[in-house]
Amino acid sequence: MKREVDGDPLEVCVAFDAATGKELWSAPLWLSDYGNAGGNSGTPDNSGGDGPRSTPTIVGDSVYLLDANLRLYALKLADGSEIWKKDLVAEYGAKNIKWLNAASPLVDGDSLFVAGGGSDQALLAFNRATGDLLWKAESDEITHATPVVATILGQKQVIFFTQTGLVAVTPEAGKVLWRYAFPYKVSTAASPVVYKDIVYCSAGYGVGAGAVKVAKSDGAFTATEIWRTPNSNINHWSTPVVKEGYLYGMFSFKEYGKGPLACIDIRTGEQKWAQAGFGPGNVILSGDTLLALSDKGELVLAKAQPASYEEMARADVLAGKCWSTPALAGANLVFARSTVEGGCFQIQ
Repeated sequence: MKREVDGDPLEVCVAFDAATGKELWSAPLWLSDYGNAGGNSGTPDNSGGDGPRSTPTIVGDSVYLLDANLRLYALKLADGSEIWKKDLVAEYGAKNIKWLNAASPLVDGDSLFVAGGGSDQALLAFNRATGDLLWKAESDEITHATPVVATILGQKQVIFFTQTGLVAVTPEAGKVLWRYAFPYKVSTAASPVVYKDIVYCSAGYGVGAGAVKVAKSDGAFTATEIWRTPNSNINHWSTPVVKEGYLYGMFSFKEYGKGPLACIDIRTGEQKWAQAGFGPGNVILSGDTLLALSDKGELVLAKAQPASYEEMARADVLAGKCWSTPALAGANLVFARSTVEGGCFQIQ
């Protein structure tokens, strides 16, 4: 979060007691100078509140963060003390982009993956315990999208969404397995979504969405486009979830307070249904239930089904603007935040 420390506006990692909301510790990171960086957008009565873009990644007793200025941190979960840090710009020639970094670190096993954007080191892998560089690969520029890890046709792969499109690499060495050229205009923010051997991606600013089918022959991988919808099926920055071949997410572009929660067939790009009034909020999946947080702070439960939109419950839970993804703990506790407040809510 953004917080003033000794008179300076800083990005700060803060831990709270999940049961009470009491602050346990805070770890100042670096300056939070976003300038006119886009995070103040919204409806006339619900805008402002620019702040950090990425999410902490927690694994075991460590917290990993990639701040807006491409500084990578490992902190102790117990007290927020520093384990190691890397300045990707100074050490690896990383290049930041408009509206600054929004991607979060991806951890798989003992490895941590980030996109940096330097020459011959656009994709980076580190030992998460020590911060030592494991490998570097590619020459491309970053987007705002967090990479994902998936096993496709028996091969574990890390899929990055760079400015040239999707690139899948081996987690052990960064060897390229397949590519998919996908346009970049201004910003790409939603992460790729994997369903079996299909990989979906989307971007705003007139780009739209598309999907590829990954195949393997004689040990070599290929990715073949199965559909593309120019300037349609746009995920502005919210990554949809997938269940049984259907995507559920916020499909709109700059429709603050109005954009729909929609269901799209990941195999064809066909829209099954759309329900207006969510804006660029976020969706998570719990079993057969969608938990959708609108950009105006409404928490909505709906059935994850392609037949029709069926709402189960709705409540106004937060004031302010909600552009961040909620988190589910256990079976019924939802943690969510806005530009002005955060809270824990029980699903009954």
